[in-house]
Amino acid sequence: MDAPDITVEVFDWPGTLAFGRRLAERLFAGAVVALVGPMGAGKTHLAKAIAAGLGANPAGVSSPTFVLIQEYQGRLPIYHFDAYRLQHESEFADLGVHEYFTGDGVCLVEWADKFPACLPAEHLEIRLTILGPTARRFHIRGQGDRYQPFRDA
Repeated sequence: MDAPDITVEVFDWPGTLAFGRRLAERLFAGAVVALVGPMGAGKTHLAKAIAAGLGANPAGVSSPTFVLIQEYQGRLPIYHFDAYRLQHESEFADLGVHEYFTGDGVCLVEWADKFPACLPAEHLEIRLTILGPTARRFHIRGQGDRYQPFRDA
């Protein structure tokens, strides 16, 4: 069963940080979070906030656009992917994403909408919308039973 969609609006970095920390409290080994939104929507900022909530240093979190994947240590390992520069589904799959998705960490996937067929059937999708210079709307959709706790994020 899919969790009902919810929408959260934040107006600044402290709001994004608080939202990311609340999400991180509910994440588990093998969680996959698909981050979707246009350039500049704040996908990497949200990844920093989630990483902070998992106990990683948010200052060490950067966009993996040119390296494709970054790893951070927190209460669970964090695997931060960026599919922006990839052109084909096979390039994304060649990163070993399926092993990561079934592993012991949390996977944060920026530009996840480029290769939806590579995502596991059960995942958490967060669509980011720009509302203003620092304001954002997060539309959260849990795909599958494991993501039911996110209905009240």
